[in-house]
Amino acid sequence: MSPLEPLDEAALRAPLAPAPNAVEQVGMEVECGLLDPQTGIPARYGGRRGVRAVLKAVLQDRGGEPEYDAGQLTGVHLPDGSSITLEHGGQIEYSSRPAPGVGRAVDEVRAALVRLADLAARFDLALVPGGNMPFGRLADVEWVPMTRGAIMRQYFADLGPAGARAPHVMAQSLSTQVTLDFVSPEDFTRKLRMQTAAAPVVSALLVNSPIHEGRPCGMLSHRSWAWLKMDPRRQGLLPPALRPDVTAEDIVDWALGIPLIHYRTDDGRYHRAPDGTFADLLRNGLHHGTPPTQDHWTGHLDQLWTDTRVRRTLELRGADGPPQPHIAALPALWTGLTYHPESCQAAWELLAHHTADEHRAARTELPARGLETRLGDTPVRPLAAELLRLARAGLNARVASGLEPSHVPGYLDPLDEIVTAGRTFAEQCLTRWHSELDTNPARYVAAYRV
Repeated sequence: MSPLEPLDEAALRAPLAPAPNAVEQVGMEVECGLLDPQTGIPARYGGRRGVRAVLKAVLQDRGGEPEYDAGQLTGVHLPDGSSITLEHGGQIEYSSRPAPGVGRAVDEVRAALVRLADLAARFDLALVPGGNMPFGRLADVEWVPMTRGAIMRQYFADLGPAGARAPHVMAQSLSTQVTLDFVSPEDFTRKLRMQTAAAPVVSALLVNSPIHEGRPCGMLSHRSWAWLKMDPRRQGLLPPALRPDVTAEDIVDWALGIPLIHYRTDDGRYHRAPDGTFADLLRNGLHHGTPPTQDHWTGHLDQLWTDTRVRRTLELRGADGPPQPHIAALPALWTGLTYHPESCQAAWELLAHHTADEHRAARTELPARGLETRLGDTPVRPLAAELLRLARAGLNARVASGLEPSHVPGYLDPLDEIVTAGRTFAEQCLTRWHSELDTNPARYVAAYRV
C-alpha cells in the first residue's frame, strides 16, 4: 500500500505486525545531558559550545546523513546504522543498531558513548546519562528549534492541568530505553502483556532522578512525577495490554481513540492536527478534508509514549535511566524476562491479577516511594526480587544456548544489590550528594559522567 492512500483496517494493523523474517535482537537508546563540568548547567543549542556544534563535529568526524528540521541540524544518522539525535531541551540521544544479544548491544553502546564523550570534551562539555538533567532551571532552557516542539508545547498547554508537566519531560528528562522484537502474533501477546504487567515494578526499582534544578526535589524520580501530567491518555499504562489475550487489533482500537498532535506534509513542515481523536480524522479528514495516510498513522504511533511503545518492535521506555556504570542492567533485565519463554510466562503469572487502577495508583506513588511502592496490596520490593530471579534464569539460559557471553547475567548484580539493601540508585545518589559530593555540581558531574 502506498503511504499516500487512505487507511483501511489492514493498513492500521500493518505497523504493529512483526517485521518480515523477524528475529530476536536487542536495541538500546541512551539519553544524556551535555553539561558544563563546573556548573552542571546543560549546554544550549547554539553557540561555540552548543549541542549543534557537537553534532557538527560528529558529522565531520564520522560522516553519515545529517537530519535537519527547518534548516536546523537536529541529528546525525551514522554509517553503521546507529544515530545521534537531539531531544527538545538539548538532551542528546544515542540509538544503537540492533544487536543479536545484550552483550553485543552493551559493548557497542559503551564504546559509542565513550567516543561521544571524548568528542564532547573538546567543547569542555561532559556527557552524563541518568534519569534527568539535575542542574539548570526550566525557565532558562533554550528549546531546540524543532518545529514540532513548539506545536507539542502548545498542545500540552491547551490541556491545562493534564499537560502541565510536559515542559519538564521535554526539557529535562533522560532515560535508557530497550527495543526488543516479537516474531508472531502469539509472541506479541505473550511479550507485551508481561512487559505491561511488570512495568511499574521495574520503574520503582530503577528510580534515579532525585535532584532537580540543583537540589534534592523531595522525590526519588522527578522524571516519573513529571510524566504523570503529560497527557495521561498517551503515556504510562497501555490499558489493553493487561488483557491475557491482547492483540495488535486491541492496540489499534486504543490508539484510534487518542488525538494526533502533529503531522508532516510533503514540504517537510509540521502542522497541528485538528481537534478530535484519530478515529475522527478518519471520518472527517485533516485540514481541508484530506484523509490521513499511512505516514500520518505511523507518526501517530510515534506520539504515544506508553511504558511499552508498540510498533514493529516493543520499546521499553518507562524507567529512569541508570547511572553510567550500570547502563547494562536495564537491557539485561528486560531481555532476560522477554526472550526466555519460561521466565516471560512466570513473570506474567506473578503479576497478571493486578488491575489497571492498581497500576495507575502505583505510578502515582512510585516517584516518592520507589521500592516502598505497593502494587495493589503487594509490596513492590519482593516482586522486583522475583523478576530479577526470573531475568537471571532467562539470561543464564541464553548463555547456555550460546546467545550471550558468560558475563551478561552479572549485569543484574547492581539491581540485586538494590533489592537486598533497599537502597535505589536515587537513594544512593542522595547519600553521595550530601557526603562525598558535598552538594557540589562539579563533583556530581565528575562522579556520573561517561
